Amino acid sequence: MEERTIKVAKTAGFCFGVKRAVEKVYEQVELGKENIFTYGPIIHNEEVVADLESKGVRVLASKEELEMLREGTVVIRSHGVPEEIYQLIEAKGLECVDATCPFVKKIHRIVEKESDHGRHIIIIGNDKHPEVEGIKGWCHGPVTVISDEEEAENLAVLPEEKLCIVSQTTFNYNKFQELVEILEKKRYDRIVLNTICSATEERQLEARQIACEADTMIVIGGRHSSNTQKLYEICRKECKNTYYIQTLVDLDTRPFQCIGCVGITAGASTPNNIIEEVHKHVRIKF
Repeated sequence: MEERTIKVAKTAGFCFGVKRAVEKVYEQVELGKENIFTYGPIIHNEEVVADLESKGVRVLASKEELEMLREGTVVIRSHGVPEEIYQLIEAKGLECVDATCPFVKKIHRIVEKESDHGRHIIIIGNDKHPEVEGIKGWCHGPVTVISDEEEAENLAVLPEEKLCIVSQTTFNYNKFQELVEILEKKRYDRIVLNTICSATEERQLEARQIACEADTMIVIGGRHSSNTQKLYEICRKECKNTYYIQTLVDLDTRPFQCIGCVGITAGASTPNNIIEEVHKHVRIKF
């Protein structure tokens, strides 16, 4: 059997913020606490969420479910939450364990400060993503979310308005720069802060480099993971034979073309054991 060249991205797998968040939940379990909840899935990975559920950790899907709690520990997920969620947890006398990624927390502080100073906050990102929902919840004034060129071109604010432009931490770096350039042409009084996580930039850059050299590219991550979707888009542009899978099972159930050099990368919420399983499978089977 011809041996394939397999390149696994060094930046693949849990980032600092995700690792920290997951560890905080397991710490609560190890302490023997009862009634442990996460506000939303702790990370966008179904395998990790399922394992925590098997240990008694329950997911609160909405503010309404949080309002119904009478006791327990609530872990704030890595994506962060709006300011009102902290206030509600405190008002109900629940224990709060804050696992918000420090890079996301930094954006909360920025938009809170700049909106208090009267600036209109522009968030470059996915309006429906929980991280962006959380960021919006720290703005004390006007806030607008844009995600593409059309929305940037159509942005209409009053001439006297001052802007503060930030980004979702997992947004595509090149696309962020393109949208900022469009806004700069409008000559607004603006502050531009690149709040894309450095680990995200490194992961995207490495994924692109490997995809340029690979004949086949495998991107591993949860179907709801924003940063994994961005990786897939980047890799697909450089390597048409790119696969987006959650686990090894997905790779086994589709017609997989394994030719020449195979590249493997993974989103920030993908456990290392899943990456290792896929790597081993490709190496042995193909």
